[in-house]
Amino acid sequence: MADAEWTVERHLSGRPPEIVALYHRFIELAGACGPFTYSVAKSAITLKGARRGFAGARPGNRALSGYLDLQRRVDDPRITRSSPYTGRLYVHQFRISAPSELDDEFAGWIHEAYQVGNGAHLGGQPPHGGLRGSRLT
Repeated sequence: MADAEWTVERHLSGRPPEIVALYHRFIELAGACGPFTYSVAKSAITLKGARRGFAGARPGNRALSGYLDLQRRVDDPRITRSSPYTGRLYVHQFRISAPSELDDEFAGWIHEAYQVGNGAHLGGQPPHGGLRGSRLT
């Protein structure tokens, strides 16, 4: 299948049922935020809002890995790495291995990322009282 087009089904093929269930729960949480589209590549299943991609998933054999683009840094054991992506965005790599880890807090991060997908990072104040330097335009 090296030359075949990547699909969600191909990413899920052969994965343990518990990982497939985690992926479907992740998609359910994203869907609760509003409509989005998929962009599927070999590296990840990307979820795209009206303006840009905001999250991605990579179903593995032991966990669901992926990323969320947020306007602030999140410090949590589920976040394996957080790094600046642009002047206003941080990409957060996550690893989920149990359904309980896809809790209300994680759902809130998906909601924040969804807002980024719809352009929230393009102006206004960062969420949750984040600090950003002032500048006159």
